[in-house]
Amino acid sequence: MTSSRKTAVVVCPGRGTYNKPELGSISNALPAALQSTLAQIDHTRTELNLATVSELDQAPLFKSSLHQRPEHAAALIYAGGYLDYQALNTDKFEVVAITGNSMGWYTAMACAESWNINTSTRLVTRMAQLTAGGAGAQFIYPVVDEQWRPCAAKQAAVAQQLERFAGDLKMSIKYGGYAVLAGSEAACSAAMAALPRLDERFPMLLPGHAAFHTHFMQQASQQALAEWPAAAFHAPQTPLIDGRGQIWPAHVTHQAALQQYTLGHQVTETYDFSKVIQTAAKEFAPDHFILLGPGAGLGGAVAQALIEINWQGLDSKAEFSARQQVSLPYVLSMGLPEQRALVTG
Repeated sequence: MTSSRKTAVVVCPGRGTYNKPELGSISNALPAALQSTLAQIDHTRTELNLATVSELDQAPLFKSSLHQRPEHAAALIYAGGYLDYQALNTDKFEVVAITGNSMGWYTAMACAESWNINTSTRLVTRMAQLTAGGAGAQFIYPVVDEQWRPCAAKQAAVAQQLERFAGDLKMSIKYGGYAVLAGSEAACSAAMAALPRLDERFPMLLPGHAAFHTHFMQQASQQALAEWPAAAFHAPQTPLIDGRGQIWPAHVTHQAALQQYTLGHQVTETYDFSKVIQTAAKEFAPDHFILLGPGAGLGGAVAQALIEINWQGLDSKAEFSARQQVSLPYVLSMGLPEQRALVTG
């Protein structure tokens, strides 16, 4: 260990981050030293009678019917993130905390060694199956202006729909400059029709998504709690920040609490990713945020969450972009080859 190491908070991506552009990204970026780790993940998938991550990632063509099946998509996202974490150059970076967005919490748990590879691969796969079987839908809507500053009018429009469909429509994820809403299909359709159209894209329905992080997931939560005992959970070896912004310190054993949060609250209640990032900045003040793959879509949401609290004077998209124009940017995305090289080399 040297004092010249930079501190970093690691962030794991959630659903919808492994798409056609990511095909082959796991295998192509995999260091030789991590081949055996991927083999362990593949072995567990074989035991589950499911396609391995290697088979999916190395397929000649990306097929939505195959790669976006929940139990396959989740495994690709988890494996991509976990392997990225293992590839970090720990001589250059000291990871002071790990967190994630939505199902990225499972990847964070694996990175923090709360589960071993076999358990995390099985649990990620199973949770994808259980939650995909839930009812409802999910859509996303921006609540910031063009410079990523909070927009009161857009926030009010979202709040109006939540009030209008109370009980049937919930805030699913607070995702930086976006509100991810979820609920019954009827409530989502009506709310989407009522919200002002923005950028010719929003409100945007998230295809194949159920009403994640709402009471519509209660049955999935109860089933998961019955299948995965507290004994399967272990104290993290690195601090974790959960979807409420709560910190789980390293080396402290609280198996039942970790089980109840992960398979209970985390599944059925709002995931506040903005608060996650804000807590990480305030409590750990890292030199960098390192965003794991697959994909490179987390950067905007991280920046928007920091702009919301004017972190270190960060007050706009333009200012964030300007600050990133340095040799070692504050936010480093492993989904971008040039930035990946900075954290693995």
